[in-house]
Amino acid sequence: MSKPVVAIVGRPNVGKSTFFNRCIGRREAIVYDVPGVTRDSLYRNCDWSGHDFILVDTGGLIPDSQEEISRLVKEQVSGAVEDADVVLFLVDGKAGITGADEEVANMLRRTKKPILLAVNKIDDQRDRANLLEFYQLGLGDPLPVSALRGTGDVGDLLDKMIEAFPAEYRKSAPVDEDEEEEEVRKDFSIAVVGRPNTGKSSIVNSILGKKRQIVTDIAGTTRDSIDTIFSYEDRELTLIDTAGIRRKSKVEYGVEAFSVVRAIQSIDRADVTVMVLDASQEIADQDQKIAAKIIEAGRAVVVVFNKWDLIENKTSKLMNEFLAKVQTDLPHLKYAEVVFTSALTNQRIPKILDACIRAFGETRRRVTTSVFNQVITEAQMLTPPPAGKRGRRLRIYYGTQVSVAPPSFALFVNDAKLAEDNYLVYMERKVREGFGFKGTPIRLFLRPKKRDS
Repeated sequence: MSKPVVAIVGRPNVGKSTFFNRCIGRREAIVYDVPGVTRDSLYRNCDWSGHDFILVDTGGLIPDSQEEISRLVKEQVSGAVEDADVVLFLVDGKAGITGADEEVANMLRRTKKPILLAVNKIDDQRDRANLLEFYQLGLGDPLPVSALRGTGDVGDLLDKMIEAFPAEYRKSAPVDEDEEEEEVRKDFSIAVVGRPNTGKSSIVNSILGKKRQIVTDIAGTTRDSIDTIFSYEDRELTLIDTAGIRRKSKVEYGVEAFSVVRAIQSIDRADVTVMVLDASQEIADQDQKIAAKIIEAGRAVVVVFNKWDLIENKTSKLMNEFLAKVQTDLPHLKYAEVVFTSALTNQRIPKILDACIRAFGETRRRVTTSVFNQVITEAQMLTPPPAGKRGRRLRIYYGTQVSVAPPSFALFVNDAKLAEDNYLVYMERKVREGFGFKGTPIRLFLRPKKRDS
């Protein structure tokens, strides 16, 4: 990682996610008064006193539990601790030391990593007496904090965190503004979305080459939108794994409802979306609704048919049949690049990232006004706009690109009310034929040309 990493570790329900949200300054981790809400490790950028670092919210550790989810959470936490430069061990000041706290402390001591002990839920001066017993853990001075109220020694804790960073991260280096601008142009975020159990987390794990997300056969295992920063082809990419988006009628209020909201929000904040479909199942109404949300957000998109290993008699003809399904069942995504993958066998997994890079390039591409107007003029000559009521026709005088992500164009016309949807669909098709824009939606806005006075 290009930044130091701090992992927040502890048993369930000690306030890790609340403290995480407090530090990053927004509600990213789902907070709900039920133990075990956080399962996957959540990585977010954070800063304190001019130092940038990555903060990791981890699932609650239950050392002796034999349950499958608890075992997988423990693997997740171990991976986060392995990545970390500093470990923040959070305990509950109101509950006191538990056997689970002692076991977590023993596990952390074996890592040889710098460990800071924070005692949460110290909400007022009377609670400070509870700090004394935590010296028994043998991890140095316990620092009192209140994640809920933002009080206590939070500032001191963050200062000690910075002091514990490896020396190379504590040196201040001048920022090259030109280099920073280039990184912004090259680097982008990818949200992996789809219905539950299509293999989204498995694809993320295959891309990253490690079990960063918990994967089981239970639909709904992923609860939060998980950001992971990694390098690929000289780019720093952020991969966002999201919860499966089910129909509203099947979503119960509570953790799953919050998860679905976060998944939809992830589409809005991503540069590119990877829509994952299960190749062994038919495209469903819910897939169409997810596609509509991607279009509404104006995000570049790559369509992935996962679980290709389950398909028998695979041929190029069969692939063409699947491509035709996208054209008919997901017509709004007919411009998207389609990749056939198997997360189980890692088949074509790198092609997903390559397609994302191409889609990102297309969604940020600009075309010159002169060439754009050549395409518009030729399109009108080939197929003039149909006559409307009273014989009036739409006239497109000229157009120009006004923005990117998605590429958006203003068409200056005589009367926008004369434009028919079919003709605008035709015009979009001609723009795509002229410029490509594969993998990204485009927007055409009609503007009445002001009359000369």
